[in-house]
Amino acid sequence: MQTFIRAAEVWLPVQDQALLELGAGLFGEAHSFAAVSRTMRFPKGQGLPGHAWDQGRPLLLKAFEGANFHRADAARQDGLTCAVALPYFVGARLTAVLVLFGSDDQACTGAIELWRNDPRISSDMTLFDGYYGGTEPAFEQLSRDTYLPRGMGLPGMAWQREEAVIMGELDTSTRFLRGDVATDSGICRGLAMPCDTTGHASYVLTLLSGEDTPIARRAERWLLDTTQQHLQLAGGYCEIQGSLDQTGSVVRLALLDPLVTEALRAGTPVLSEVAQQMVGPIGEAARACGAAGCVWVPVMSEDKVSELVALYL
Repeated sequence: MQTFIRAAEVWLPVQDQALLELGAGLFGEAHSFAAVSRTMRFPKGQGLPGHAWDQGRPLLLKAFEGANFHRADAARQDGLTCAVALPYFVGARLTAVLVLFGSDDQACTGAIELWRNDPRISSDMTLFDGYYGGTEPAFEQLSRDTYLPRGMGLPGMAWQREEAVIMGELDTSTRFLRGDVATDSGICRGLAMPCDTTGHASYVLTLLSGEDTPIARRAERWLLDTTQQHLQLAGGYCEIQGSLDQTGSVVRLALLDPLVTEALRAGTPVLSEVAQQMVGPIGEAARACGAAGCVWVPVMSEDKVSELVALYL
């Protein structure tokens, strides 16, 4: 099974916030791209990670050629053609930049969308930027013409709730307002997450994909319980097991892998290339869906982690 997300990397600030260096990467078969990435460092404003840092908001690249992307040749060689960078901050201080990469090969159907609400302009959320690979032109056009009040549609729900929303069968869901056109484009999986920013506007990242190239092999939402000592599975979707909304799994923080507790403590994304070897529910989930690695993505609220989204690739 090929996933829509083909690679992921976490960039971390070093030398008193002067540079970003690669903290960890999950590159799959993108070996040339991985080798180049491990040699790179980016000051603020340079490269995709540095530019997202400078802008203080998520940044989407629909094509690498002609863009502020320094690894285009290696990316092209390994079939990577689009990316979204998500910066993380505590106050105005950058803590990390997560970059997710996709591909537009003929077998892939998926979209990356950034939705934005600027309260100075409108009370609605509108499409700020979007990448649409293998979808019908009508789906992109409808998306660009859509205005979402708070709580409406997949991005609007994530915006209102300030939490991630995972839909495993969004083409049949009445809550997904573009369902009919999505069905015509083969879109049936959806994930929306609020994004961390330094500005006044609110951003939501939406990942959409088809059944043959799902966003990830498995996506989960984990919440801290009231005691702050346990994580509880709040929902998700697995390509092998289906909906995870009714599982209600609970795990003590003390028994979790240090990578996951670091994501909770520091509010930074983390990833593992050997997820099947991890103990507890992470390893079990990775083995169940055949994932090699896992990315844990924090959702932030007032500089604190409100939940973790796990993407098994």
